[in-house]
Amino acid sequence: MGYELPSLPYDYTALEPHISKSTLEFHHDKHHASYVSKYNDAVAGTDMDSKSIEDVIKAVAADPAKAGLFNNAAQAWNHSFYWNCMKPGGGGQPTGALADKINADFGSFDKFVEAFKTAGGTQFGSGWAWLVLDNGTLKVTKTGNAGNPMTEGQTPLLTMDVWEHAYYLDYQNRRPDYINTFLTSLVNWDFVAANLAAA
Repeated sequence: MGYELPSLPYDYTALEPHISKSTLEFHHDKHHASYVSKYNDAVAGTDMDSKSIEDVIKAVAADPAKAGLFNNAAQAWNHSFYWNCMKPGGGGQPTGALADKINADFGSFDKFVEAFKTAGGTQFGSGWAWLVLDNGTLKVTKTGNAGNPMTEGQTPLLTMDVWEHAYYLDYQNRRPDYINTFLTSLVNWDFVAANLAAA
């Protein structure tokens, strides 16, 4: 069956000046494509080939012998999700049911922002910051390397890639600047709201 590398949901220049064409070309066409290719090679001809990538991620997450398969599966999924978490002219604050839920579960949008910035800024090395739904409650979490909250029974609503290849060409070592820009100018709150509604 295989997993297909999705096209970016916008043009390579659409997120400039916040994320450059060069970053998207390297990040999507090289890094993401490599994870997809390695995942497809790993499952080809196995009983995993007929499963959805989400089912594969959950099935192999706790098996150290399947770490390579998990890493490529989760990174393929995480990146596909991440592209949709951004849009041209994004950022700002959500509205409607999502805004109400954030205010109810975090106390305010500003408290959510603080928690999300902390998660992204304190993830040592490579990883991801997430907004998830956990037993009906919104939470901010972080995962190292290829980690994905679905392996903990949580529903991902939003993610931010904090691997260096996500931002280094544009921000060098200034991860906090990238995190701030992600929240103020890039987040696709419509996508997050749709994920919440579907959960």
